[in-house]
Amino acid sequence: MSRRMIDISVPLMAGIRSDPERSLPKIAYTDHRQSAARMAEYMGVRVEDLPEGQYAASERVDISTHNGTHLDAPWHYFSRMDERLVPGGRPSMRIDEVPLEWCFQPAVKLDFRHLPDGYVATPGDVEAELKRIGHEIRPLEIVVVNTRAGTRYGHDDYVESGCGMGKAATLWLLERGVRLVGTDGWSWDAPFSYTRQRVKETGDASLIWEGHRAGREIGYCHIEKLHNLEVLPPNGFQVVCFPIKVHRGSAGWTRAVAIIDD
Repeated sequence: MSRRMIDISVPLMAGIRSDPERSLPKIAYTDHRQSAARMAEYMGVRVEDLPEGQYAASERVDISTHNGTHLDAPWHYFSRMDERLVPGGRPSMRIDEVPLEWCFQPAVKLDFRHLPDGYVATPGDVEAELKRIGHEIRPLEIVVVNTRAGTRYGHDDYVESGCGMGKAATLWLLERGVRLVGTDGWSWDAPFSYTRQRVKETGDASLIWEGHRAGREIGYCHIEKLHNLEVLPPNGFQVVCFPIKVHRGSAGWTRAVAIIDD
């Protein structure tokens, strides 16, 4: 049996439209020659004494825990979770409290690339896709959602691309034991510009971040800014997505990988 590993993470890059303008990451690069003078001075030698006048390459980054491919903890969505499961709920888990078992499980892909930008997926959409691929959800399976946004990372329309998952659709998965989901979109919810228009038309503020807010009822995690989902089969693979352990953080970056045993 052979094993294939498919990188389903985006590169963390500066200078592209990966996030709204106010949230873009910044990366300063130092190359081997730029660092040589400081090390030579510290060691009391000449730059020429270092191999070809070089020392070390390094980067300094100014980023949010929500830049790049990252795992959101229930704390990101609300201060409490599991209100449906425990009277009064319980304090939401931070990213350093997320069970590692959630982050390495068999996975299934929902192909929603045909749904229009801004569409809010329903339980009916989820059930129809699972029926199409002949799959029944099992507890702790990781569910990833392939939207049009996956091919738009770095383009000017990325943040506004793809469908989102509604509260009812999210809860449908959580009720069946799913605790970790993911999307190749900027957000698990529909792009904010579409939500804003719906709120303006209806006056219904509960539409804001409705997919995220499902975590108030049943705690769960989701991955945002996945990539390469279109090359995955509908099921028969695993996802590994351990988050960086940011103390008391709302999210942590992850090098998400799909594993396929052929």
